[in-house]
Amino acid sequence: MINLNKTVALFIAILLAVASQAEPGDIDDEGSPLDQVVPVADEPPGPTESATPVDDARTLDERLAAEFELYRRLVAEDALDEADVSAKRIVQMVMKIHGPESIEASKALNNLALVQHKSGQYGAAIQNFEAAVEIIETVEDRLNEKLVNPLKGLGAAQLGSGRPDLAQQTFNRATHITHVNEGPHNIEQVEILESLAQSAMLMGDSKGARNLLNRIHMLNVRHFEGNDLALLPSLLRRASWQHAARYYMDERATYRRAIRIIESRLGKDDPQLILPLSKLGQSYYFVDLTQSNSQQPGLVSSGEIYFKRAERIADETPGVDWRVLAETKLALADYYIYADAQSRARKFYTQAWNLLSADQERLAVRAELLEQPVVLMSDPLPQYVGEKPPDGTSTDELLTGTIRVDYTVSARGRVRNIRTEAIPPQFTDMQRMVHREIRRQVFRPRMTDEGLQQSDNLVFEHSFFYRQADLDKLTRQEPQADQQSTDENSES
Repeated sequence: MINLNKTVALFIAILLAVASQAEPGDIDDEGSPLDQVVPVADEPPGPTESATPVDDARTLDERLAAEFELYRRLVAEDALDEADVSAKRIVQMVMKIHGPESIEASKALNNLALVQHKSGQYGAAIQNFEAAVEIIETVEDRLNEKLVNPLKGLGAAQLGSGRPDLAQQTFNRATHITHVNEGPHNIEQVEILESLAQSAMLMGDSKGARNLLNRIHMLNVRHFEGNDLALLPSLLRRASWQHAARYYMDERATYRRAIRIIESRLGKDDPQLILPLSKLGQSYYFVDLTQSNSQQPGLVSSGEIYFKRAERIADETPGVDWRVLAETKLALADYYIYADAQSRARKFYTQAWNLLSADQERLAVRAELLEQPVVLMSDPLPQYVGEKPPDGTSTDELLTGTIRVDYTVSARGRVRNIRTEAIPPQFTDMQRMVHREIRRQVFRPRMTDEGLQQSDNLVFEHSFFYRQADLDKLTRQEPQADQQSTDENSES
């Protein structure tokens, strides 16, 4: 039997924390932001944080409804601090109206957790998601479909806190509940399965992630049977997940299938081809290490045909959005920079520059995309010296080092004049990895009215975690290395 003491205590704490606040608004039963979990804030709101004046003439229900409308607006505006305060007032109000052991209370906690998750307060979010789950388990049962939303939120917060192992358990439970209530082939489980795939990738289980992606695909095929065009969004999403999992051969096959559907249903020059063609071209920047190189002929050079076709379709389609046209020209120019075909790159960069110089709105986009160097190719750098700490280890228990790299990007998009500094300096292996990664990067060069330009005095900083024992070990090795060098000199 579930003990609600913790939940009741949590409600009381919230009530006391916001006792001086205006009372919050009503909760929608279906489809509201409150149906998605959010954690309780670590600090109570101050006495002057009320976002709306209190109208004592209104009933409690009316004030709750008004507060909920405010909450929804704040979430939509991404005003998370204010939304957190509003969500606390909603919890207080719901407790007064419905009591702490009610579905309404579960939804209010769910919404509070959602805001806290969005603002990175993962510990508080987890606490509130778990409280929402406990209430539903007690009021309803352990397989009730109302558990799915808070379980999804709980799993997301666990992922955010660095615990993919716990998130995997949570998402598996949510999936099981959808099977019990909607059947094993329900389409509602797709979002949860995608989160499970993300958990698997974070745990290094690429095979498990791949199996989950295939399962998602089969569910979508079953659901959209006979309607190929309706299947397109799920195919494009599948390809993006395959890219994240580094199954680039699978990604290419998925984009090709999407392209064939569009060609057969809408024609070979339809603008909906632009996105999958561009993405297919970009996939050839990457080598699929799950396949032998003999199965991947051409690689980077194979992407040119897709970039060129996407740019042609965009250029020849009347009324195409200027952003789409600019992006396809930049994608083709970036390919030529990567292939070191400077004159061809300059041609399409210039076309994009002219397109983005037409008015103030476009000039803002031009500043972001062309007036500064943009990295086109990079790989993630290691976060830890030595072995990664076990799941659940707080980074507060570790020390932080920093590697600073000063460099230049040439007009050809290549990195030059690298200078590296590290604190502490003993971690030379980490310095070499960062140095090597910066050197191999390819950039879209900075551009002006005069053309492509070199960019000097650029700075990149990489922070990493280490244990004191890692530093002590290297420090002990330094005198030994110096002594060995002295002995060798003496013998010579």
